Amino acid sequence: MDQEHYSTMRKIILISMILVPVATFISILGIGYLSFTRTIEKRTVANLKGIVKAHRHMIESFLSERKSDLDFAANTHSFEELKNQDFLGIVLERLQRKSVAFSDLGIFDASGLHVAYQGPYKLTGKIYRDEEWFKTVLKNGYYISDVFSGFRNAPHFIIGVVRHGNGRTWVVRATIDTFIFNHLVESIRIGKTGEAYILNAAGILQTERRSGGGLLEKSGDSQNYPESREDIQSFILKDVAGIEYLYTTAWMKNNKWRLVVRQEKADAFSTIRTATYISILIIITGGALIVGIAFYLTDRIIHRMELLDSEKKQLNQQLIGASRLAELGEMAAGFAHEINNPLQIIKSEHSLIKMILSESVEAGKYDDPAGLTEINDSMDQIELQIGRCAAITQAILKFGRQSDPCPRDINLNELMPEILKMVEKKAGVQNISIVPDFAEIPLVIHGEPSEIQQILLNLLNNAMYAIQENPLPHEGRITIKTERVSDGFVKIEVQDNGVGISTENLKKIFSPFFTTKPVGKGTGLGLSVCYGIIQNMGGSMEVESDSHMGTKFTIRLPEAA
Repeated sequence: MDQEHYSTMRKIILISMILVPVATFISILGIGYLSFTRTIEKRTVANLKGIVKAHRHMIESFLSERKSDLDFAANTHSFEELKNQDFLGIVLERLQRKSVAFSDLGIFDASGLHVAYQGPYKLTGKIYRDEEWFKTVLKNGYYISDVFSGFRNAPHFIIGVVRHGNGRTWVVRATIDTFIFNHLVESIRIGKTGEAYILNAAGILQTERRSGGGLLEKSGDSQNYPESREDIQSFILKDVAGIEYLYTTAWMKNNKWRLVVRQEKADAFSTIRTATYISILIIITGGALIVGIAFYLTDRIIHRMELLDSEKKQLNQQLIGASRLAELGEMAAGFAHEINNPLQIIKSEHSLIKMILSESVEAGKYDDPAGLTEINDSMDQIELQIGRCAAITQAILKFGRQSDPCPRDINLNELMPEILKMVEKKAGVQNISIVPDFAEIPLVIHGEPSEIQQILLNLLNNAMYAIQENPLPHEGRITIKTERVSDGFVKIEVQDNGVGISTENLKKIFSPFFTTKPVGKGTGLGLSVCYGIIQNMGGSMEVESDSHMGTKFTIRLPEAA
């Protein structure tokens, strides 16, 4: 070949050796990066939701405890006692010993007159009957207000309760210290920029915001909060300054207050930014290595091609074809050998577990008969499945060595229960009952046990899938029946009450790659392979089905001489 051809080949090989590994490398790294970032995002949001939930509980507990304190004071004293200015001062001192959050205490009669007051303001004698909080207290029996200015012209909020006695109605009201409550709310420290505050339903700040915003100011970003029915919701939003924040909000006080915890997005997901820099560094380093190796290997390959082409052009093509076939056989045998190694380890560990369990039982360390039976059943099942895997790998090795199969006489009455054990757990989970109806006489056929097992497992799994897909309410049921027929054949029937097969699909059911299952649920090869196995054994397989009524597969196999 001329140099122009080798130059073209060199370009193709070089581009392929660069693009394919780079594309694969970037894809794997990209998938890993996306998975990592999503995990970090979900974990960050979940952590923030957990913090908000706990903080909301703490705030609600604080308010509930203050209301309980006020209830106790109102219930243990009469109106006549409480309207006494000096006695009211004693009650306030008791409340403040329980919580320093109480800043004042007042008593009101049913007309809204402030009868007595203990606190830093001159409020005695003022009329409150037209105030919204006073009307709500009389209506509901108690009230925790929003922050408001009121007669004192200072932001505060109150807790009020109504009491009745001796033909009289009165209201006990306490003011909560906004500084203490504000400190309670903003006590969260998340990263460098995390902060917490409370808004009312109109978006008015009920506590101060560390990043800027005082009491009773309007929060400019609250109007953009997404509508959601979730109790606690998280979202990313730009504030009025254009900075992106990760918000987590939770309603409280009967959906009248909204607790907001927010953190700058860059701060919340700083780990992702670090991962991005690392990923870029890995891409640059890995890309440089791939390109360097690609150039080196391409030169070696082209040089080797020139030598081979010049010496044995025709023989080279034959050797390539023969080597490919040999590699396939070696790979199959190699895979089987590699699988056998962990199987032997599993088998050894299984024997060790069984021995330790037996010793524990003999020593009286295990006294749960039911649990022991389940463990023994599981150990037997593990041993059975190890045997199955070993048989499969042996089959691969036989195929790789081009050895002939070894069919033998099989008693279906002995093989069937073993097969049913493999699917009974799965059927039980799906609430499907498997009903065996085996012939009382031995039914012997000649064939490979693994092939019979493959056929029946495929039919049973298809039956369970069909039952799950049936939209009509029913109890799942699979009947498997064996019997001898008069013409020297053995018949196996597998019948279910699943969704059934339509008439048009019945004609194509044994065609390769035909399936009614959605993508990812089936390949369309199971029944076609089973059909081929049965034909090779000299038998036949038929199907009957009604839509939503069920399906019955009938297998006829020649009885062994």
